Amino acid sequence: MKRSLAIAVAAALAGAAAVTVPHKMGWPQIALVGLAIAGGALAAWLATSLVVEDRSRREVEAARRRLVASVSHDLRTPLASLRLLVESIDDGVVTGETRDRYLGEIRTHVAALSALIDDLFELSRIEAGEISWTMSQVELRALVGDTVAAMRAPAAARGVSLAAELPADELVARANAEKLQRVLFNLIQNAIRHTPADGSVTVRARSAAGGVEVEVADNGDGISREDGEHAFEAFYRGGDAPGEEGAGLGLAISRAIVEAHGGRIRIEPATPGTRVLFTLQAN
Repeated sequence: MKRSLAIAVAAALAGAAAVTVPHKMGWPQIALVGLAIAGGALAAWLATSLVVEDRSRREVEAARRRLVASVSHDLRTPLASLRLLVESIDDGVVTGETRDRYLGEIRTHVAALSALIDDLFELSRIEAGEISWTMSQVELRALVGDTVAAMRAPAAARGVSLAAELPADELVARANAEKLQRVLFNLIQNAIRHTPADGSVTVRARSAAGGVEVEVADNGDGISREDGEHAFEAFYRGGDAPGEEGAGLGLAISRAIVEAHGGRIRIEPATPGTRVLFTLQAN
């Protein structure tokens, strides 16, 4: 910032130097004035660029601190529980059925930690461009139908109805079927989690300009404008209640996968609820 101010002062001095040139000027003086004005404009542009660069660095650093804090939180909580469970078993405080239950809870925490680390690793690889997926022509009606069928039981357990609305004609996109299904699972799980009992989630797929569009819509409470702007950031939970399941990586990974396919993902408000849409190229 100090460097930016110094350049701005230099720009002002250059303008002042131009003003002090005598009224009756020849071509050499006119050329000097022109150079002074050009130099002032360039200095002002550099000052603005440095201010923007300085602000960007601060924003990146703030994002890094938030990420570290989020990762620390999501690791600390299960690790603390693991330590207590292991100490109880190790000290012989618990036996029999209680010991078996504690071992089951340990396995659950270890599985959660493993999933979190796998998600972080996958997200970092995708964002770094380290992708070695096999791409092919994927028939979306079958993929969406299979994914919705697999998610009906978890939806029903929360009292949410889940349905698919698909076209009669073939719907093909160039994609990696496994990664694309990961996106669908993430979006459907997120929609179910934010839909109250007796609510509904609907998955739609249709042709779009130059490709296809997939939509996951729910009739829950919706999402605020602020949350919508940050929803695809890693570990962002927005207005979720404390203890809400998930590390907040699902939407971030979904965006990374869609963008790696050359597509685009976005959130749009609905009345009621929320719509998440993403597009993919046909070829």
